[in-house]
This record gives sequence, C-alpha cells and structure tokens, in this order.
Amino acid sequence: MLGIVLAGGEGKRLMPLTADRAKPAVTFGGTYRLVDFVLSNLVNGDILRICVLTQYKSHSLDRHITTTWRMSSLLGNYVTPVPAQQRLGPRWFLGSADAILQSLNLVHDEQPEYVAVFGADHVYRMDPRQMLAQHIESGAGVTVAGIRVPRAESPSFGVITPGSDGQTVTGFLEKPADPPGLADDPGCVFASMGNYVFTTKALVEALHRDAEDRESVHDMGGSILPQLTDRGEAALYDFSANHVPGETSRDQGYWRDVGTLDAYYDAHMDLIAERPAFNLYNRNWPIYTHSTQLSPARFNAGGIASESIISAGCLIRGQVTRSVLSPGVVVDPGAVVQGSVLHDNVHIGRGAVVRGAVLDKNVEVPPGATIGVNPERDGELYTVSKGGVIALGKGQRVP
Repeated sequence: MLGIVLAGGEGKRLMPLTADRAKPAVTFGGTYRLVDFVLSNLVNGDILRICVLTQYKSHSLDRHITTTWRMSSLLGNYVTPVPAQQRLGPRWFLGSADAILQSLNLVHDEQPEYVAVFGADHVYRMDPRQMLAQHIESGAGVTVAGIRVPRAESPSFGVITPGSDGQTVTGFLEKPADPPGLADDPGCVFASMGNYVFTTKALVEALHRDAEDRESVHDMGGSILPQLTDRGEAALYDFSANHVPGETSRDQGYWRDVGTLDAYYDAHMDLIAERPAFNLYNRNWPIYTHSTQLSPARFNAGGIASESIISAGCLIRGQVTRSVLSPGVVVDPGAVVQGSVLHDNVHIGRGAVVRGAVLDKNVEVPPGATIGVNPERDGELYTVSKGGVIALGKGQRVP
C-alpha cells in the first residue's frame, strides 16, 4: 500500500498563521505540526511508504518532514515531500486530483495494489488498516471515510449519501446548503473526512477520465468521488467504527477540521481539560514529531500554570491558565495569559495581559500591553475571527 498525503493547500481561512507557511506546517498542541497527525496514523497503521504532495509556501513543511520523518532505508520505507513537478506542462496543481495525476510516477514506481489518499490538516487518531480491510471486502474502487456531523454544518463539508446497506455511496454533494438528513438520524449527515482508500487501477483510470473533462475542477472530493459514485464504485467507511489501542470513551471517534481560526482555537481547548476530548498522551498510538533539544520548563518568581500544556524550554514567572504554550515561551512576572495558544519563542512582558488569543512564533508582547482586553482596539490592530479569537502572525509587532 502506498500513502499519498495532500498537503498543498493555501490555508487562507487560517490566516495569519499561514501567511508564511503551508497549513499542514502550522504548529498544534505545543510541539506538533498538523501534518504529524496524518503521518502518525499512517505509520502506526503500517503504511510505511508515504509521499507528501506540497505546493504553497512549503519550505518549513519540507524541512519538518525531512528532519523528523526518517524511516528505515534498509527496509525501503520512506516519508518524502514531493513538490509540484510540472510533469504535464508548465502549470501548478489545478486541484487535489490534478496533484495526484501529475504525480502518478510515484504510483507507477511503487506498483501498489492500493493507495491511501489522506488530507494533511486534521486532528484525529485512526487505524487505516481497518478501513483498508473493509475496502478489500467490499470490492469498491474507492472507499471514503465519513463522520456524522449536524446538518447545519453541511456547507463546510462534502456530504455523502449512503445506500440502504450503509456502505454503498449513492450520492455526494460538495458543501451543500440544505442536504437531506440520514434515514436513521435526520439531524445529521455523513461528512467526508478527506481520507480515501483506492484500488490502484480504479484511481488511475478515474484520474485520466477527470483530466479529459474540461468542466472538472480536478478535486478529489468535488470530481473523483462523484465520478466513481455515478459508476457505482464508491463505498463509505463509518469512522465511528474505527478503534485504536489506548483510546478512551471520550476521545474515540474524535476528528476536527482545523481549517479556521475558531476551529483551530477550539481544538486546542479540547486538549487541556482534566478529561481531554482529545488525549495527546496515548502511548499506544503515539503522535510523533520533532523533539527539540531544550531544557525542561521552569517556574520561578511565583510563576504558576493551571489547566495548561507547557512545553520544554518555557520560563513561567507570571500566571498561565487554560492555555497551550509551545517551546521557548517566556512569561514575565506579573503577566497574565488566559485561554490562549502561544507558539515558539513568544515573549510576554512584565504586567502584560493576553486573553483568548493565538500568537504565532517570535511575537513579543511589551510590558504592560494588553491583547483581548479592549475588543475595539484589538479589531483595529489584529486579525479577529468570527468567534472573537485574536490572532497575531509570525513576529507581528505589538504596540
């Protein structure tokens, strides 16, 4: 089986965090990058030959993959970033399907029986072997992973209509405004998770048919899945049936698309509860990432942190509550950090206050400055999401 990870999107809805990097390279949970979640799921599931297709602002993503994800070359295993190669002419990827079409040399080189095509910017745990087993048993050309979401959220997802057997896909709508609910749960629909398992022959043929369609948007969800659905070759895998070792009743079936600032912030808040909605500490299905060579976090001068994640290299001399701090964050005496996400090397000056904010790496908050205290002023100076999350980009100046 060959793994292909789609990591070439611009991530415009996650600005300013994606102003200088691809979305899969955005920091999450203190020490991880978003791409680490899909790669960990594939590797834990014994898919050990993986190509990560990149495109926009991919330098930090490429560097992270090449320095972190080093597999056994003795066994022929690898995780490799693959940029747009323009094999079919001088053009960028036109969509996710076109990205794979332009990279079919990877498939031809490996000659796999099956290809897993997974997205790169979701937070979840999943054993892909269980999805593969259902795919083989069904004989489908493609199996798509689906998760139940409220009908009101349909405009954010591709919506799958299952047949009476619960597996055959009879319809697929891309971000519909008002789709029909499920027969057994009218208030919900099956949303596509952006994870597919293909029989190689079906994938290659579908990509070539799509390339000849001038009206196509050349997207996996918007083009390839509807095409195979119309041909009766698509099947649904219900994510709720997936189980990984070490899961809890609370985080089983957890999946978040963190494509917006609000979703990104909310997913962080899911990490810090006493019984977290997503448990980063499951050693039986670990999430792998690069380990920085930093000293342990230090608390002095009365510094305190509660209900928070504090990474290595942090120096806490103020008060931190309900927050996630990446490596190297410094909180000076008298400073207050509440309900915030601070990326690498953020410095909160003496007496400063930061509330409900996401600060990208190297942001310095001067002594006495405030973020999240005066909404009018924050709206003039910073990016503020619909849900009120304040976001500062990499190295952004704070007056």
